[in-house]
Amino acid sequence: MAVSQSGEIVGSVSGGCVEGALYEASLEVLASGVPKCVTYGISDDSAFAVGLTCGGTIELYIQVIDKLSFPDLETVIDAIENARPIAIATLISGNKEIGSRMVLMKDAKLGSLGNAGLDHCVTEDARGLLERGVTRALKIGESGQQRMEDLTVFIESYAPAPRMIVFGAIDFASAVARIGKFLGYYVVVCDARALFATKKRFPDADEVVVDWPHRYLSKIEIDERTAICVLTHDPKFDVPLLEIALRTSAGYIGAMGSRRTHNDRLERLREIGLTETELARLHSPIGLDLGARTPEETAVSIAAEIISKLWGGSKQSLSSSAELPIHRQSLASESGEAPKIN
Repeated sequence: MAVSQSGEIVGSVSGGCVEGALYEASLEVLASGVPKCVTYGISDDSAFAVGLTCGGTIELYIQVIDKLSFPDLETVIDAIENARPIAIATLISGNKEIGSRMVLMKDAKLGSLGNAGLDHCVTEDARGLLERGVTRALKIGESGQQRMEDLTVFIESYAPAPRMIVFGAIDFASAVARIGKFLGYYVVVCDARALFATKKRFPDADEVVVDWPHRYLSKIEIDERTAICVLTHDPKFDVPLLEIALRTSAGYIGAMGSRRTHNDRLERLREIGLTETELARLHSPIGLDLGARTPEETAVSIAAEIISKLWGGSKQSLSSSAELPIHRQSLASESGEAPKIN
């Protein structure tokens, strides 16, 4: 959320719960020029007063952003606009250097957090987070010592959008491409048939590729944030494609087809040497059981499964899972590994 000198507000941090109180606090920071942290929570007597009636805790860092206080701002804006990965490391608590920043790219660093040891440690951690598109607060020692909590450094990662690759230029693919864009993916639709794989049929896709699916997949870089949706349900496309896909680091791999098609597909994949561990990564038939029938409904079920895979959802309705938190970290984040999808 940004608050300008003139009082204009852009964005939101809590969907409306604390924006009123945060607006007043932001005006104070603009007036003083001194950054600060504020916390509102269920144990805070002022939580109800500021609007945090849903419970939980929210911690916010308020800082002035302008060319004087942030001389590398133009570098950050340029990188974001041109889809180049960049991270900002800001010291938000712990010592007199609060508000100091580093800007980190793959092969460059601008600024300092106060000392060489701290800079080195945060640089290594931040580049690891940036590679996975993860934003996180780090607890660390004053000279970068691990397992210490003297300081808090907030790492903001601005990574290019994760990719969703949709194979099979069918009506269902058009709906999946549309919802993929809605979720923030860079969407590619690939099919070997030039007659079907056209930009006119897939206006929401960022790219429409005419190529054999397995050949295209073998030529591109796949990472843990990539979602692969195989909608061809034709063995001559599916089997060579999934042979490659299941041996990549893709965070989600789903394939369309009936249960009969699924069983036949598994046998064919076993015959060409895929292990049970590799096959266990396949979500097939693709999507959650929502009773979907139309392409749009099916796209929702696929998106729901991708989201559940990312965040470790129970796949139950919220009303029937009262003992589980509504919001949670991804399973990968809780285990210390990279989250699989952005």
